[in-house]
Amino acid sequence: MTFPPLREELRGIEPYGAPQLDVPVQLNVNENPYGPSAACIADIAEAVAQAAADLNRYPDREFTELRTALAAYLSRDAAFAVDPARVWAANGSNEVMLQLLQAFGGPGRTALSFAPTYSMYPEYARDTHTRWVAGRRAEDFALDVEQAVALVAAERPSVVLLPSPNNPTGTALPQSTVVALCEAVGDDGLVVVDEAYGEFRRSGTPSALALLPEHRNLVVTRTMSKAFAGAGLRLGYLAADPAITAAIRVVRLPYHLSALTQAAALAALRHAEDLLGKVDLLRAERDALVAWLRDQGLQAADSDANFVLCGTFSDRRAVWEGLLGQGVLVRETGPEGWLRVSVGTPAEMAAFRDALVHVMDSENIRVGDPVEQETA
Repeated sequence: MTFPPLREELRGIEPYGAPQLDVPVQLNVNENPYGPSAACIADIAEAVAQAAADLNRYPDREFTELRTALAAYLSRDAAFAVDPARVWAANGSNEVMLQLLQAFGGPGRTALSFAPTYSMYPEYARDTHTRWVAGRRAEDFALDVEQAVALVAAERPSVVLLPSPNNPTGTALPQSTVVALCEAVGDDGLVVVDEAYGEFRRSGTPSALALLPEHRNLVVTRTMSKAFAGAGLRLGYLAADPAITAAIRVVRLPYHLSALTQAAALAALRHAEDLLGKVDLLRAERDALVAWLRDQGLQAADSDANFVLCGTFSDRRAVWEGLLGQGVLVRETGPEGWLRVSVGTPAEMAAFRDALVHVMDSENIRVGDPVEQETA
């Protein structure tokens, strides 16, 4: 046997991760470009210092205070008072998703989503020995409800993963689609609506949180990494029926949320209005970017997130490399011929626009059907 004795299905697989490069304009991982205020930083520092005095003791395993604060925050979007018993948190929404697959997926079970979608989903399935099935989205990246329900009926998934807004397309789901899939899945599985970018949705686009009281098989996940400007904090969370949060406790590792994480997250929540204060500005920059890209003759998907998927480029790798040469890092992901651009500050977006015009002109890149090529 070849050393190390790795599982055979993992051999040769590159670990997930976007390129981390030191360039002036980083628009590839959908971070909030505006950091926390001085007051928020000071509050976090003081809270962590106080928690550090008891580091010889294990943290609150149930993170009761944090769950209460998260429930209060979610109640603003839910149209009902969210009970803390409905809330669960972990080290980023990645761990939340993995715990859901550990508890409700596994051998003999199926997880289902609709491509193009978040590239980590099949990895959660792989890591939990859950069968993975991916349906297809329409040309405009929306879901055809009849086709989606038919696929659920055929595959009988234990977990359906529905990002809204979807990554990498930015497409939000109407509540009617979520309801239809909850009804199609029934008590045989869960429908997980991943609202990692939910705070960026356009006016009039409701959150799936409001559907929780009527659908006990619905799970809505959020994160503090994006709109909350807490990518370095690593705090993801969900709201669901209390029976679901109780089941997750079976698979979670002991004391999985450190005392320092709990303290920092609580302090950040105290500054929610401040941390979310640039969301409207980012929405405006996003909509302006969509309009500008279309003016250039490119396609740009309607986005409810803090990023825009644009294309189609005849050679997207050449565009990606050309932008990088101009000091602008974007993400080579999604369907062939498309690139995803995170929304940054006005100065960063101006740099992206100038760089893209330069690359398209200097490299003679065509807009249209892409050629076959390997992708990063």
